Amino acid sequence: MTRLGFAYNPTSEAAVALRERALGWCSVHEVDAWVSEAEETDRLVDGLAGTDVLVVLGGDGTFLRGARAVAQVDVPIVGINSGKIGFLSKAEAVQMESVLGLLVEGSYELEARMVLEATVLPGGRRSSNAPIVALNEAAIVRGSQARVVRLQVAVDDSHLATYIADGLVVATPTGSTGYSFSAGGPILDPTSRNIVVTPVAAYLAGIRSIVVSPRHTVTVHVESAHDVLMSIDGRQDTPLAVGDSVMVRPREQPIRFVEPRGALPFWDLLRQKAELLPS
Repeated sequence: MTRLGFAYNPTSEAAVALRERALGWCSVHEVDAWVSEAEETDRLVDGLAGTDVLVVLGGDGTFLRGARAVAQVDVPIVGINSGKIGFLSKAEAVQMESVLGLLVEGSYELEARMVLEATVLPGGRRSSNAPIVALNEAAIVRGSQARVVRLQVAVDDSHLATYIADGLVVATPTGSTGYSFSAGGPILDPTSRNIVVTPVAAYLAGIRSIVVSPRHTVTVHVESAHDVLMSIDGRQDTPLAVGDSVMVRPREQPIRFVEPRGALPFWDLLRQKAELLPS
């Protein structure tokens, strides 16, 4: 490994301090390195050419921004947590130098994580709209108005349910610990390939969260709403209108997570992070 990229959260003093430590370590160990703010997706994409690993310095929000770039350029990604919880990170800030050493030595494995493609179909019709990639979830939810939406949900050609709710979350296994879990969905092994469909605050719903095979497509049709949008990973919002549909399916190309040697297994990490959550 000869070239590392670093994406960081410029609004976090801890992440800025990590950036300086990382660049200093790379200089001492003669490792080619470059750095960019995580929100500058175009700059990240440009820098990824010829890069061995993208290292994200920050919390889960920063990681999701970095993931938008590696979804376009197939480069492995690893997170060093300087946020509050950091479900997506493989190491904490105090471990950064040791993790960088493992990367340079090649002491790591790669873990494929399924991502989703969400395509907006205006008026429910098939269109040429480009799909948007989601590492965690595509959520079809009410906007600023506190009014429920009515959503028809289908799995392939089979009508699943019509929900009167605050919205619906279509999540990956990686995203099953996020918004979907908050809405009552299950936690999946992050390396599995399944889709989790979970309504948010549904009124008199007979069908709650379900797990769908990656062979299927989930389509959400907006039947009625006052204000509704599609939110991708909680970062990218697209306004929707009554009659629009959102088609969500697995993407063939995964995002590759770096698993440094000795990293905490997911289920241990889950327990550890859960202990940090407010009771």
